Amino acid sequence: MNRFPINYDGFRTFGEIVNDIFNDAPAQVNGFYPKTNITETKDNFEIEMLVPGRKKEDFKISLDKNLLTISFETKKEEKKEDKKMVSKEFSYQSFSRSFTFDDKINSEEIVAKYEDGVLTLTLPKKEEVKEMRKEIAVQ
Repeated sequence: MNRFPINYDGFRTFGEIVNDIFNDAPAQVNGFYPKTNITETKDNFEIEMLVPGRKKEDFKISLDKNLLTISFETKKEEKKEDKKMVSKEFSYQSFSRSFTFDDKINSEEIVAKYEDGVLTLTLPKKEEVKEMRKEIAVQ
């Protein structure tokens, strides 16, 4: 299970790494583990997942309390009786990845977009947690 934001110094603890290995094991056992980037700005978190060859309708994205799950289910292709498969290298495997977050995310405003093989989720921060910078004059 991936957690973000990563702790304050930018490094993950050994326990978090071990936890990630065991929690993400089913996705790795299936042989397909989509590469994911997570970035943070002042206003939001952004999850980018590399998943080429899909259709946007095939993704399932759900939010249960503080657990965001992104999955893709393989659709079985209909066999055509007039064709014989000589070589098959295409494969569409299912995957599921989950991310936990705390109450900093405005769950009502999450947006997902699939374009050019990249699934992008924008998770806006709640107003009260956005960093507010202000200069204070010394008197």
